[in-house]
Amino acid sequence: MDYPNDRIGDEAFAREERADAERRRAADDEGAAATPAVEQGAPDAGADLRRQLDEQRERYLRLAAEYDNFRKRSARERHEAGARAQADLVKQLLDALDDLARFAHVDPASVDAGTVVQGAEMVEKKLLKALAAAGLEVINPVDQTFDPALHEAVSTEPALAEEDDHVIARVFQQGYRFNGQLLRPARVAVKQWNG
Repeated sequence: MDYPNDRIGDEAFAREERADAERRRAADDEGAAATPAVEQGAPDAGADLRRQLDEQRERYLRLAAEYDNFRKRSARERHEAGARAQADLVKQLLDALDDLARFAHVDPASVDAGTVVQGAEMVEKKLLKALAAAGLEVINPVDQTFDPALHEAVSTEPALAEEDDHVIARVFQQGYRFNGQLLRPARVAVKQWNG
């Protein structure tokens, strides 16, 4: 059985479908008319994009080459600066090395033991002076409070008084700092109060 409202709804639906189809055709016709103009301009736009891409690629390659050159130059300059610093240190040690060479070639039959000890002390002082000028600091902490950042406890000894607890009694091996950096801690015996 047909209802009049059903027919009205079907007709309205059909009209809407036809209108949508006509709008799509009109849009397709407008797009087709515009496409040749875009396609004619497309080779120019594509060429322009290729040119921009090539420029960016060239820029990237130049920057990469500049960075690589900078990295190599920096490494070379650091190496040269280190070599100059080492040469300066060796230059400061040459006088002590000359003294040691003269001392090593002395005839043992003509020199007594006291002179040998005195000569060794002089060479040691000269070496320490040259190294101190370069930034070396000797750590000799006798009668100082134990500091684990600078000292290494090798043994302990009994303290006679409570105030001597953790005070260094003896130094077995001196420590060294170079420009504030610890090279070797002083190896020490520490007093310990057991009272």
